[in-house]
Amino acid sequence: MRFTRTLTAALGGLALAVITMGPAAAADGSFVWVGPKGRAYVIQNPPERRCLDMAQEARGPQNSTKKALVVYSKKKCKGTAVKIAAGHSAPGSAHFASVVFNPR
Repeated sequence: MRFTRTLTAALGGLALAVITMGPAAAADGSFVWVGPKGRAYVIQNPPERRCLDMAQEARGPQNSTKKALVVYSKKKCKGTAVKIAAGHSAPGSAHFASVVFNPR
């Protein structure tokens, strides 16, 4: 009887964890960069493994997410790639045209 109760509780907890977990589709944290006229921009919890093109001038990427990201010199995640570890930044003068979070 005691074993059955323990097993039932464990399976119930596992089922609840699976139901509430869902897909891990965001890099928790924020990504900050400097745009035109020195204005700061931010994305909260950016999507993972999706290339995002910058619509305008972008420089000085700051990775405040919990996962690495890669910035690219050209749109569509092409050109020179620079990997930025979680919690790190590139120099303020570093320009980029696209970014991917938690790349493969």
